[in-house]
Amino acid sequence: MSGPPLPLIENYLREASFWHVANIGRRCKLDLKLISAFIKRWRPKTHTFHLLCGECTITLEDVQLQLGLPVDRSVLTRSAQSAD
Repeated sequence: MSGPPLPLIENYLREASFWHVANIGRRCKLDLKLISAFIKRWRPKTHTFHLLCGECTITLEDVQLQLGLPVDRSVLTRSAQSAD
């Protein structure tokens, strides 16, 4: 896992109310077997996980509740290019 965000961008993250997101998971231990199991069950065409109990998806509301993200402002969008 990488270290904390560089001090150079900390003010930008704070100004965008995104600082806490940059620090999510710093105290969490990742369960690699669980992550691997979910990756195997992910279906990109339907954006769902196929589990024994049925299909499951993650919504924006799920992410908001789990991470404590504010979703009460304008949406920030920007195009990005992948190195892949």
